[in-house]
Amino acid sequence: MTKKNGEKVPIRTLKLQEQLKYEIADELGLFEKIEKSGWGALTASESGRIGGMIRKRNTQNKKKE
Repeated sequence: MTKKNGEKVPIRTLKLQEQLKYEIADELGLFEKIEKSGWGALTASESGRIGGMIRKRNTQNKKKE
């Protein structure tokens, strides 16, 4: 679960891009940090790593189509 506007919201109800972001953060071992302190607690390196992996997956998905 994640916090959105102070409420807990199941990740499954988020948009696909948001779900992907959380999925990648979990793979990198950052999910607990985000859940506890929010996205602002990430370093620039951590945020960049997540963004890079999102871009890579989006590119791979477009090639499959």
